[in-house]
Amino acid sequence: MKPSNILGVDVGGTFTDLLLFDAQTKAFRTAKVPSQRGDEAAGFMQGISTVSAGREIVSIVHGTTVGTNSLLERRGHKVGVITTRGFRDVLEMRRRDRRRTWGLWGDFTPIVDRDLRMEVTERTLADGTIHCEVDEAEVRSAAIALHERGAEALAIIFINTYANPANEQKALAVVRSVWPNEFVSASHQVLPEIREFERSSTTALNSYLQPGVSGYLARLERALEKLQFKGQFYIVQSNGGVMSTATARRFPIRTALSGPAAGVIAAAAIARQAGFENAITCDLGGTSFDVSVIAGGRASLAAQATIDFGLVIRTPMIEITTIGAGGGSVASVDRGGLLQVGPESAGSVPGPACYGQGNDRPTLTDAHVVLGRINADRPIGGKLARLDVEAAKSAILNHVGRPLGIDVLEAAEAIVRVANARMAGAIRLVSIERGHDPTKFVGVPFGGGGALHVGAIVKEIGLQMALVPRFPGVTSALGCVIADLRHDQVQTLNLALDGIDTAALDRRMVAAGEQVRAVVGAAGAMVGQIDLSFEFDMHYVGQTHTVAVQVPVTLQDGTTGISPAMIRTAFETAYASSFSRLLPGLPIRIVSLRVAAIGRRPQLDLSVFAPGPEASVEKARLGARPVRIDGAWLETQIWSRLDLPVGAIVEAPAILEQPDATIYIEPGLRGRVDALGNLIVERVPK
Repeated sequence: MKPSNILGVDVGGTFTDLLLFDAQTKAFRTAKVPSQRGDEAAGFMQGISTVSAGREIVSIVHGTTVGTNSLLERRGHKVGVITTRGFRDVLEMRRRDRRRTWGLWGDFTPIVDRDLRMEVTERTLADGTIHCEVDEAEVRSAAIALHERGAEALAIIFINTYANPANEQKALAVVRSVWPNEFVSASHQVLPEIREFERSSTTALNSYLQPGVSGYLARLERALEKLQFKGQFYIVQSNGGVMSTATARRFPIRTALSGPAAGVIAAAAIARQAGFENAITCDLGGTSFDVSVIAGGRASLAAQATIDFGLVIRTPMIEITTIGAGGGSVASVDRGGLLQVGPESAGSVPGPACYGQGNDRPTLTDAHVVLGRINADRPIGGKLARLDVEAAKSAILNHVGRPLGIDVLEAAEAIVRVANARMAGAIRLVSIERGHDPTKFVGVPFGGGGALHVGAIVKEIGLQMALVPRFPGVTSALGCVIADLRHDQVQTLNLALDGIDTAALDRRMVAAGEQVRAVVGAAGAMVGQIDLSFEFDMHYVGQTHTVAVQVPVTLQDGTTGISPAMIRTAFETAYASSFSRLLPGLPIRIVSLRVAAIGRRPQLDLSVFAPGPEASVEKARLGARPVRIDGAWLETQIWSRLDLPVGAIVEAPAILEQPDATIYIEPGLRGRVDALGNLIVERVPK
């Protein structure tokens, strides 16, 4: 391992955030530039030009929402599916769920049209027996027909391939001989796991994203070559780790929540180094509000997620709850006379009304500008010289004030209150409703607008306090810099614990461990060590859903040392933790094996971001201005946040400004700067 310049780049729906860190000199630079929706690569390159010449950078780690946006907006490419005869409608039947549970009518358009889902003769039984060999001539004809019908990518999804992929492997070889590009996914490669719909959905969505994500990465790599960039280029995964661009091209589905995951990784590291093991991360960007829980210093991983109705992805990802309540979320009055904020967003183009770029509908950012909480003379992002306060007022009055019969200031405060309530609801969903005591957690608000709502986060949820990172607006970019390299693999076992062949299980675990370790080792990243994690999906016989069971084993001298007693103890501990009881006497089954290889990157000491000796309260004091608070204008102290020294106390009401974010401390709270430069916001003792 050697010192290097690492660049983290997070491309969001509104802004592209960058953080360049020199591990040798401990110097860093940050930047925040507007994203270019539809041409995210252009925003990416514009951001790099603001912080560095490309040849200076040894590695770039990129968090992206390109895949997520393609799924949400159905902007993927035309996909063809080749499947087992009789199973072409799995994607459309789903789990027989409904968009509106109690509605008599509903609609759902699958990601692949029915005329692009073709059946071939083959059959593998659930025990792995080949009941019927695949008809290779049918496969060839189906692939040619699908290409002629306009399919740009292809998914091969045969029944029961998790048990034996032989038929699918033969079909894959045939398809590759006639298919004109590399965009072919096979379910045994994407998800060799039981559950037919989830495997079908994940594989089809992987193909749906392949042309777009591959094209995006290719454009970035060509642009980086022009900057004489010779280093390594990595992509953040939904599980919080990073992977090579080659892996991202094969499995773009793993980038589905890439950007938000990077923010959670950074927030967890910041909270941990500040002395807090339990945190609720709150990422408020221009488009969305993303919430996640850190318990015991670890982010929670989910086995699958639903991006939109019917679009199910089964791949390990950090549990993140997302709502459409960002700084650019549009405020409107619905037909019932109720004020709504989001989910529609103005993005960065045209942006909020105050940007003066043609949007005449109000957003959450416009409300903050009208209330004096955002400085119209110093907007973040660097693109605009000044924000148009009058345009913001006009938009709020026309679309919210007049329909509700209130003045513009009351309307602006109402927009903020509704947004606060939506954010509080999302936080309750991941904390209180899942059994967590909020008084034992700190909130970590970040993103360009997160710290404007720090008071609501603390007061409405009852959190212990809030910790605002030193650079809240580029926290996700920091997550890209510090994220470990990671590769996950899953395989279905379907084994009874009683009478299990321990030696055979150990061999499968060893083989899986060596495979994932090889993938991480081949990525070419500078890592200190590669750790392996083994986990089983298990349940009692008769149950349909599983619990995740971490087994405390390592791969050493060609064995894991696994034993039935070890598995049983781990299962009972995990089951009791989830359900507070066991079911003695019922047999136990191991459904799947999950293995992860984690290449540990050097831990970044966040004290490098702490204020220097030149910081002082006098230097940080910028004067005062009136800010609208609870129906009245109050003279509010304005601070240059980055010039505040360690130990400084900030009394409310106060506005703290910095190039990447704005912080608002409302009455009843106060802030203090900790040793790492974070701002701790807590209640004033009564």
